[in-house]
Amino acid sequence: MGLLTGLLGLPLAPLRGVVAVAEQIRQQAEDELYDPATIRAQLELVEQQRASGELSEEEATAWEDELIERLMAASQRPQEG
Repeated sequence: MGLLTGLLGLPLAPLRGVVAVAEQIRQQAEDELYDPATIRAQLELVEQQRASGELSEEEATAWEDELIERLMAASQRPQEG
């Protein structure tokens, strides 16, 4: 990067930093959303709440369907690292 390019790009440096931080936050949120261990723990919680009567059968089924969809999507996501 030349001196002129560096000087002209300097005002954009804070924006680039914010974008980089936002990208890391997005990636971490997606990793947590699609983490199989987290999804399995949530499935167990749904089952416990169904058994205790906190969730109706319809509510529990809807949550389970959503969690299973996330679990299937997680298995199709490319692995990083």
